[in-house]
Amino acid sequence: MLEIFRPIVEEHEKQKARLYLIPSTFDDEFDPDFSPQPTSASDLPELHEWTMRFVVSVLEIWAGRRSPSQLTRMCHRKIFTELHARAGTFKEVGKLRTIHQSEPLDGICESVVTVRFGERLRALSVRFEGVDNRWLCTALDLL
Repeated sequence: MLEIFRPIVEEHEKQKARLYLIPSTFDDEFDPDFSPQPTSASDLPELHEWTMRFVVSVLEIWAGRRSPSQLTRMCHRKIFTELHARAGTFKEVGKLRTIHQSEPLDGICESVVTVRFGERLRALSVRFEGVDNRWLCTALDLL
């Protein structure tokens, strides 16, 4: 092919994400110097393994086999209060089946975990935010 007929390919620079995390505060008021600081996912622990360990711990808490205080640093205080209220309400520990994760923004993970309780299959939705150099659970719902 002659050079004059070769298509011109333009290379585009990869753009940085313009959207960024604003940590959930649940209407808490903070001194600006001590407010939660967003953290990039690249600076946080590996997400899939971390999610799996977190969900197994939650299922054990709901079955009464683990103390809720073990997840204090991993949850927002509102989520921790809900978790503490449901501790010991299930007769058995649910079995993890699958984890589906998406990262809509850098430092945010939304996961849906399918869990088997005996003959029943349920979905657990979890949202994690990268705040202050750790993953923090800001939403936890069992459907």
